[in-house]
Amino acid sequence: MKNLIAYFSHAGQNYFAGSYKMLAEGNAKKIANKLKALTNADIFEIETIKTYPTNYNECCDVAKKEQESGALPELKTKLEGSKEYSNLILCYPCWWGTMPRAVFTFLKAHDFSGANIYPLCTHEGSYMGHSEADIRTLLPNAHVFRGLAVQGSNAEKYDRELAAWLKQNGLIAQ
Repeated sequence: MKNLIAYFSHAGQNYFAGSYKMLAEGNAKKIANKLKALTNADIFEIETIKTYPTNYNECCDVAKKEQESGALPELKTKLEGSKEYSNLILCYPCWWGTMPRAVFTFLKAHDFSGANIYPLCTHEGSYMGHSEADIRTLLPNAHVFRGLAVQGSNAEKYDRELAAWLKQNGLIAQ
């Protein structure tokens, strides 16, 4: 039973409670690395060939256009051996009420039939949006569990919550 953490993250300007903050590392990446330390699972970064703007508003505009058009941005690399993983922790920011379109591309490109999917979404007020429903639609032959919504501006402080969520889902020992 192999475990995988797959994540998409965006560095650059982020919006936090009425102001902007530059991040050298995106919040989803911070959380994915915390998950890796807790689980010792394999880790895979979902990266697009075309990078998103670092400016928050410009990135939002690109993300909105992708959502509206149903775009599937091309990824830099493909995960080898997706069928080897029985558990997938999928970590991503909430963009326009769901996952970034790069995560849609990733899920469509790999076979996670029969796998357990554990969504984890960073946000600043939109929680999971409708991403859990979108994952169920994309992966009808997988088991999608209740996700965890992590407020991105507090990502550094979620150690206890992450460990509790992982224990609750049997991904680390009680």
